[in-house]
Amino acid sequence: MKKESIVPFFAALEAANPTPRTELEYTSVFELLAAVLLSAQATDVGVNKATRKLFALAGSPQAILDLGLEGLEGHIRTIGLYKDKARHLLQTCRILVEQHAGVVPRTREALQALPGVGRKTANVVLNVAFGQPTMAVDTHIFRVSNRTGLAPGKNPLAVEIQLLERVPPAYAVDAHHWLILLGRYVCQARKPRCWKCVVAPWCDFGSKTPAP
Repeated sequence: MKKESIVPFFAALEAANPTPRTELEYTSVFELLAAVLLSAQATDVGVNKATRKLFALAGSPQAILDLGLEGLEGHIRTIGLYKDKARHLLQTCRILVEQHAGVVPRTREALQALPGVGRKTANVVLNVAFGQPTMAVDTHIFRVSNRTGLAPGKNPLAVEIQLLERVPPAYAVDAHHWLILLGRYVCQARKPRCWKCVVAPWCDFGSKTPAP
């Protein structure tokens, strides 16, 4: 994608969705962290279905610890890899209570030191909770960035670095939401819906699909 196409690309996404938001449901920074941790290789819809009941009962690190492993597993059993995620979430809650007074830290280093929290999860929390212009590169953003030519890269970190360099500052905080939603609902893996894509005029994808 040509440099001069990037601003109109994001301007079109902003015009279509001025206030993009994560589709994960949460009411606190801790609930956001827990939801993102649970969302790996799972859908937001599936995570929300489980966490509505979980967070109503246990919405803090100490409350999750009080559930114990079996209690937590019972609430997230419908989420893929729930056993590993339950173990990681409990370990994370223990660290939050013992080392951070139950408060989610605001730095990447401290977040990534939590069990089950990788770079992508840390980026989501830093962006959504704390308003930092990070890029959480999931499968959708990786695909969209490469397919459109916005930020091509061979792996998620390479794409993230490209995005940080190429996305204009005015759009940086909301960019990862726009790109995720674009990939989830329009620029899909098997058959992109090019005929309904608001950024098609600036996209480098050569085999644009016609309307059915």
